[in-house]
Order: sequence, then structure tokens, then C-alpha cells
Amino acid sequence: MKASGLGSMAVIGNGVIGHGIAEVFAKAGWEVCLIGRSQESLQIALQRIGTSLNEFVQAEVMSVSTAKAAIAKIRTSTELEAAAAAEFVIEAVPEDMELKLGIFSKLDAICRSDTVLATSSGHPASAVDKCVEHKERVIAAHFFYPPQLLPLVEVCGSGATTKAVIERTSAILGGIGKTPVVIDREVPGFIGNRIQFAALREAWALWAAGVASAEAIDSVVRLSIGRRLAVTGPIESADLGGLDTMYHFARFLVPWLDTSSEPPEQVATLVRGGHCGVPSGKGVYDWTERDGSSLLAARHRELMRWLQVDERGA
Repeated sequence: MKASGLGSMAVIGNGVIGHGIAEVFAKAGWEVCLIGRSQESLQIALQRIGTSLNEFVQAEVMSVSTAKAAIAKIRTSTELEAAAAAEFVIEAVPEDMELKLGIFSKLDAICRSDTVLATSSGHPASAVDKCVEHKERVIAAHFFYPPQLLPLVEVCGSGATTKAVIERTSAILGGIGKTPVVIDREVPGFIGNRIQFAALREAWALWAAGVASAEAIDSVVRLSIGRRLAVTGPIESADLGGLDTMYHFARFLVPWLDTSSEPPEQVATLVRGGHCGVPSGKGVYDWTERDGSSLLAARHRELMRWLQVDERGA
């Protein structure tokens, strides 16, 4: 496979992850084909990309000319065959495994023999390559939301994925300004989601057991370990704090941590009742009394601030 450099790529799926990935590659100078189910949804995706690019301009981490050049790099299609000439294709459709399997089967038939076929979902490559003949070129490249602002991409091949494809994918991602982290062995959810959901399981359990309010639990995380973990990861933090101290405290605490195989019934009851958080106006929090849009915007601004820091340090 050829060395890293600008080329052509396709994104299958134009939702929040898909159009974000398309934007990232276009900003790096790649020719991008964004493939969706309808022209209407594709136009909405292009509008969102335009809005995002403008935010980068306003934050002074991108010039107007660069933003214009990026949007000009993106073409759209409703036909999967439009991905045939791409050297890198990434799937970002909803979590419908039957849909994913069909897409990878078709891509395997229509794409060039040296095209890398990637999935951006939390599913391992071996879950989506079941109908693929050339399994050696299928890989997971798991972006985090929003992909425009978060630098990490988890890279993980299956037992059939070649070392060359893993290296090629990592080189491509590094070339567009992302930080690829190679996972050596497939595990469901990879690393980020496993740690995130382990923390969420404990937070939900504490809330469901009446240990503290949701507000208190979120405040504890946000104002303590949340700030620290932005600088040092959990294993680094344990080493910095003294591995012996952390080991002995873990022996005391680990047996008390939640190990439930299902989310708490209180959460399940909310979901069954149609309470889905901000979209429905109620979840664990009552969002009719809280401004979810402002909170989301504040998080977005903070992620942009981190990106500005990264850019200035580069």
C-alpha cells in the first residue's frame, strides 16, 4: 500500500459522526465523497459542515480561504458505487448490524483491491467483515464525537487484518491531524467506551441507590477527577499518586464497586416511559427546567478551547 498522503476517500453515512469525519478529511486536503440515503439529508450535512467550519474560523484556528477550500473538497452521492475509486472508505451508519454487513459486502465487491475499508462504530472489525471476502483490509477506526474537535481515533484490526493496513490507517489518520491509538486485541467497545461506561455504571448505581443526587455526582466528577483526567490518564494518575497506595486502596474499594450486568431498573423505567433525556425533555434530570442546548454549547466551546491550545502548541 502506498505511503500516507492526500488522496480520495468516502464516508458512508452523513449523521453527526459521518459528516464530522468528512469535514476532518476535507480540511486536510482530501477529496471526499459523502454518501447518504437522500439528497435532503446530504444537504443538511453540508450545511452543518459549513457551520462547523465557520466556528473554526471564528475561533481563529482556520482561515476563511481554508474553510472554503475544505467545503469545495466534498461531493455527495446517494449511491454506494460512488465509493468505488476511493483509497480509504469509512462506514458511519446507524448501529444496525444487518445494514453494516450489507454495506461492507458491497464495498468489498466494488472498491479497489488496495482500498482500506474501515468502520467508525464501536463494533470490532470482525463483527462487520462476516460477508467480506478480503477481510485483511477491514479495520476499525473509531472516532469520538464530535470528530472535528476530539483528536483521538482508536484503531483496531481483526485477526485477519494485515499489519500493513493497520499501519496505513494510522498513517492516514496522523496525516489529517488525528492521534491514532492502536489497540492490540479486539474487545467489545474498545478502550474509551469501556472506561466511559464503567464510570457511567457506577454513577447510575450511586444515583439509583440514593447515595447522592445526580447533580452531586456530576459535580464530584466534573470538579475533581474530570479535570485531572484531562491531563493524566487513569494509569498515569495511579503511578503519579503512588502505585502502592492506589493498589492497597483498590483492594479495599474494588469489592464495593457496582458489577451489575444491566443498567439500574430506575434508568430502564425512564427509558421505557419515553424519557430519553434532552430530546424528550426528561431523563434523570428534568430538562424542562435546565437548558440542555446551552450546556451542549458550553461543552462545545470548551472542546474548541482545548483545540486552540493544541494548535498553538503545535
